[in-house]
Amino acid sequence: MATSEDEDTDRSPEVLSIDAGGTMTDTFLMDEGGEFTIGKAKTTPDDESRGFVNSSEDALDDWGLDIDESFPSLTSTVYSGTAMLNRLVERESEVNVGVLTTGGMEDTLRMGRGRQSYTGYSYSDRLHVNTHKHPEPLIERDMIRGVRERIDVKGNELVPLYEDDVREGVKDLLDRDVDHIVVMFMHSYQNESHERRTKELAQEIIDAQDAETTVMLSSEYYPTLKELQRLNTTVAEAYAAEPSREQLTNVQEAVDDHGGDIGVRVMASHGGTIDIEANELARTMISGPIGGMIGANYFGRQTGYENMVCTDIGGTSFDMGIIIDNDWEIDYNPEMARLLLTLPMVNMESVGAGTGSYVRVNPTFDTIELGPESAGDQVGVSAVETDVDTVTVTDCHVAMGWIDPENFLGGDMPIDRAVAEREIREQVATPMNLGVHEAAQGVVDILENKLRNDLEAVVTGAGYSPSNFKCLSYGGGGPVHTAGYTRGLGFDEVLVPEFAAAFSAFGCGAADYEYRYDQTTSIDIDPNVSMEEAADTAGARLTEVWSNLEEKIVDEFSNSNIGRDEIDFQYHILGQYQGQLNSIDITSPVAKANEPEKLEQLLETFEAGYRRQYSEEARSPELGHTITQASVRGVQNVTKPKIPEEEPVGPEPPEAAFKSPRNAYWDGNWLETRIYDLHELEPGNKVSGPAVLEGAATTFVLPPEYETHLDRHRVHHLKHTG
Repeated sequence: MATSEDEDTDRSPEVLSIDAGGTMTDTFLMDEGGEFTIGKAKTTPDDESRGFVNSSEDALDDWGLDIDESFPSLTSTVYSGTAMLNRLVERESEVNVGVLTTGGMEDTLRMGRGRQSYTGYSYSDRLHVNTHKHPEPLIERDMIRGVRERIDVKGNELVPLYEDDVREGVKDLLDRDVDHIVVMFMHSYQNESHERRTKELAQEIIDAQDAETTVMLSSEYYPTLKELQRLNTTVAEAYAAEPSREQLTNVQEAVDDHGGDIGVRVMASHGGTIDIEANELARTMISGPIGGMIGANYFGRQTGYENMVCTDIGGTSFDMGIIIDNDWEIDYNPEMARLLLTLPMVNMESVGAGTGSYVRVNPTFDTIELGPESAGDQVGVSAVETDVDTVTVTDCHVAMGWIDPENFLGGDMPIDRAVAEREIREQVATPMNLGVHEAAQGVVDILENKLRNDLEAVVTGAGYSPSNFKCLSYGGGGPVHTAGYTRGLGFDEVLVPEFAAAFSAFGCGAADYEYRYDQTTSIDIDPNVSMEEAADTAGARLTEVWSNLEEKIVDEFSNSNIGRDEIDFQYHILGQYQGQLNSIDITSPVAKANEPEKLEQLLETFEAGYRRQYSEEARSPELGHTITQASVRGVQNVTKPKIPEEEPVGPEPPEAAFKSPRNAYWDGNWLETRIYDLHELEPGNKVSGPAVLEGAATTFVLPPEYETHLDRHRVHHLKHTG
């Protein structure tokens, strides 16, 4: 696999980070000097610890090390997996979940919101109500019980809690053998007293029946606005996150069994890593793509790239995100598995298109269609040891000669080109009256056109021009299609790291150890009151909320024996002018706002942020301000990977980089194509297409009229020369 240096020296591995995707499990391994190597193995969804060990061994093998002699030296282990998200996507869980909610709100999960009815659909399907439908809720309607009670939006009690409703509901749910009872009452984020009393009553009944059912309160897990999102997220915590602790425990035990003496951390949606015993484990549901964004930002800071568009292609999806001024946006109501959630997530867009996407012919319209289903870790029909019977995009790569069947995943997975060509002929080419390779080229063109359109929409839809950004391409399938999906978009530069296949794992290793807690607030700062009075009321209330959230973070870190004085706290608000609908995210310059000078600093920061996001003319301080959400981040720095730094040599690749050429199919023609060993190229080398750069974990494809040069950081700069 790829390594950041060529010398064979004694090594002591320190940082191990893993990204278990839908198809492959990637490993990034760094030693005490900051040098690294990567590993790759098939994902093992039934027990992710097996893929974890296999991929780790693959990386260690590159250094000639044994897992039992290497794991004891680890000082940091970060894991990102797929089991949790798969439970949501497939709507399958081994636990039973019941819900107690405010009377009259029992159909919230089934009704959803308008936006939730079309999440995951193409733009054309979103336009027509008959082409989309509400997603299936996580739990059935008969597992939900209503309780008479009501707290208003200001936290005042309008209807007292009917305790008999609680007792009856709990008993009914226990009769249905529920493992978890989720409690979500309206506006409990403002006043949690009804939820807390419900938990007391439920626990009495659970204890009396000697049951092992747990009670989970939305006000403890996600005290934020919007009932549907809060209920979805708390149910997801019970339905998918809690069962996934077993998978994470298996990973921890794998580390322990091989001599490791370090706790496993998990990549979280907000951009940091958390312990596997963290309270809010649902934050880790979509950790792998988040790792790529964090890695890109860290890479940008180290190399001087401030503005980047991140693109990640795996076997199942194409993930995109934007980094501006070495920072990313947070989405507070993200979509996941066709559900609207309420947890902070690095803002990304994802489409169901990857190298493992199934290829089918629509007999009604005589068109080739891709996905959204994928072969996942089974790759395609050409992987003869699997049971896939539908052609995938990877099969088209094989048929066109882009992928060497003898070198797929370093030769670890047998690939049969004849099988790929036979199945493409039967399933795609003959129905479309095309030649085999013409059909394969058509599939690749359809995929790359789709990816290009999606990428352009993400950038321009955010109000930016691609020319202001460098496009960073990574993922196991990214380098295969980078030239195709960036063609004509006009990016400032297109960058492909040599270690693209494990870039998300690299990002997990670059993430800080961080907890984040958020709480909805309705704190008004009226324009006609003095700053002293505002600090005594609104400022004091905000400071109290921050203090409570800070204590939650301290409690989380204490599980890892990390004290308050070792934590760097950062404070945030969502703020708006009074009466507006949308808030902006502000990093507070102060830790407390209960003094006039400090509150004034916070408001000045808000005004600067509003001016930057909109314009000077849009500012309306005369309306007063509202703080709609308070957040606190607790961060502890960790050992981070070292970016390669090597002296460039001449443009001519060394003899060791050349492999035997072969014919490959390019835009309707068979052309003799130069083949290179991706990892034998040296900084300063230039390569022109048509060419294929083969690595053990990925393949970098250079079509005709393209060239690349490798820089001192072992990053390829792709350029169209036509």
